[in-house]
Amino acid sequence: MSMMKLLTLNTHSLVEADYVHKLRDFVTAVCDIRPDIIALQEVSQSLGAPVFTGELQGYFPCVSDVTVREDNHALRAAEMLRQRGSEYYWTWLPIKLGYGRYNEGIALLSRSPIISAESLHVSRVDDPMNWKTRKLLGVRAQEFPEDWFYCVHYGWWSDTDEPFSFQWQQTLSHVHDCGRTWLMGDFNSPADIRGEGYDLMLHSGFHDTYTLAERRDSGITVSGGIDGWHGSQEDKRIDLILCSEKVDVQSSEVVFNGIRLPVVSDHYGVLINVERSSI
Repeated sequence: MSMMKLLTLNTHSLVEADYVHKLRDFVTAVCDIRPDIIALQEVSQSLGAPVFTGELQGYFPCVSDVTVREDNHALRAAEMLRQRGSEYYWTWLPIKLGYGRYNEGIALLSRSPIISAESLHVSRVDDPMNWKTRKLLGVRAQEFPEDWFYCVHYGWWSDTDEPFSFQWQQTLSHVHDCGRTWLMGDFNSPADIRGEGYDLMLHSGFHDTYTLAERRDSGITVSGGIDGWHGSQEDKRIDLILCSEKVDVQSSEVVFNGIRLPVVSDHYGVLINVERSSI
């Protein structure tokens, strides 16, 4: 049975303590798992780091004016993967100022060549110095030319300035014409809370691959309070992989949680296996 593997992870990247060791753990796991598409959030580079002047191997620019610096998390991951014999094609989109010292953005990595990429602005504000600015990054890959894969990192339901509902409607206004669409990332909408973001997404016609999966675990991707959820000690399932069509998902498992692979971020990742015959 042929499978498509999709992985999403909010990396926390350069903010993480013992960052270099965690990056190595991540790369080692990817070499073993070999996901077809990887969506990464909070992918940062230092504002003052030197501009990378070497060849950006496998890089597919989403927009023309992106500056990639030497400590860019996606660049380093892609280079380390290539050094270990796992070549990934990749793209990175800077979005906002992170922690006062980083260009923070999102990235997508693909085992097959990227054939197109796009950015979608979904927040009310569009200011790289404002941490509430939100954009989506989408790609089509040579192996799956009919599918769009989007990396997402939304705001919160209760944010009066930048409510999730507005960002979701902006998303829908674009992706409804894209054919089969996958949304992968940190949705900041706990799946157990009724009448808010999670229910809105499902009522809009998207399917949660976790609930479609024949085999699944707890699905918990955040344990206790983290950045953006200070004061909340409840475990949460906020990192999701959604699809605009109902597909056959063999398994959905939480990874990088200390049980299945080492912890590398304040979020855990989600890995799904989809039967290719269903797509």
